[in-house]
Amino acid sequence: MNSPIAWKTKTCAFVCLVLGSLFAAGCGSGPRRAGPVDVELARESLRAALESWKKGEPPEALRDHYPSITIQDMDWKSGYALVSYEIRDGEKEDASNLHCPVRLVVRDPQGKEVKKPVTYVVGTDPVITVFREMSL
Repeated sequence: MNSPIAWKTKTCAFVCLVLGSLFAAGCGSGPRRAGPVDVELARESLRAALESWKKGEPPEALRDHYPSITIQDMDWKSGYALVSYEIRDGEKEDASNLHCPVRLVVRDPQGKEVKKPVTYVVGTDPVITVFREMSL
């Protein structure tokens, strides 16, 4: 027959094992990292974003696009119109983003046209993002 001390020891060991497993499972996993970039989806998403801007749509319109696209471009948000764009050669892929050089021709709110070489950083996981690389 089991003694009360043996029962308490087994129960304590079981509780420690369960708590230790839960603690180990919760620690070390850290934040989820983005998966590898889907290059074709990244290219299509960049084109869709630039075409939306060229049509005069607000950046927020891309949230309703399928699949949804999150865009960040300060010129677009500031009211510049996209006159034309050219996606240039020389794209670079890192672990989770595609860096795409683009030549923009934009019209500022006063009507002046400006040519700008820029780079967009496009991610596809866990959501599609199109961010303009900030130049220093």
